[in-house]
Amino acid sequence: MQYAPNKNAVFPNEHVPSICFIKNVITRPNIIIGDYTYYDDKNHPEEFEKHVTHHYEFLGDKLIIGKFCQIASGIEFIMNGANHRMNSVTTYPFNIMENGWEKATPALSDLPFKGDTIVENDVWIGQNVTIMPGVHIGNGAIIGANSVVAKDIPAYHIAAGNPCHIIRKRFSEELIAYLEKLQWWDWEEAKIFHHLDILCSGDLEKIKTL
Repeated sequence: MQYAPNKNAVFPNEHVPSICFIKNVITRPNIIIGDYTYYDDKNHPEEFEKHVTHHYEFLGDKLIIGKFCQIASGIEFIMNGANHRMNSVTTYPFNIMENGWEKATPALSDLPFKGDTIVENDVWIGQNVTIMPGVHIGNGAIIGANSVVAKDIPAYHIAAGNPCHIIRKRFSEELIAYLEKLQWWDWEEAKIFHHLDILCSGDLEKIKTL
């Protein structure tokens, strides 16, 4: 019996061609995507990497996205390569021009570096969201459309705006702690299948039976 769509397919549903399992179209070694995480875009969803900008291997930063995330069209992950030197009189990047200005090339230590950008599991990101370098978004978070995320978002919180700010918790602290420990996204496909009614139920007490 088949318990899940083919996690190695680019397009998991032939009737919904806008949805692409991102893991299966990634070519850059510094982008790591979990199973069943999808990008939804009617215009070439398989070109997700175009939405990860200023991402250069020599800087060493990674974009890490967990399992079962849902990412809407218009996403942009801005990585550390977008940063300019800020500890000098001017922020202008003379070195990327020619005719002698290359002598102003900064050392990597002169550039702001925020580290890896991490989106954990079961995160829903709305349309036209921009995520800045080094942000960490926790499990089960929801990011509203048109947000600019420049700070970390805790697990199971709803956040939106520019700048993005926390609106509220999705659940009680007790339930959040339980879900963080449960980690349903790491279950075998058959177990997920058999408990879909509970995972998708509005009766939150049911999840505590697992």
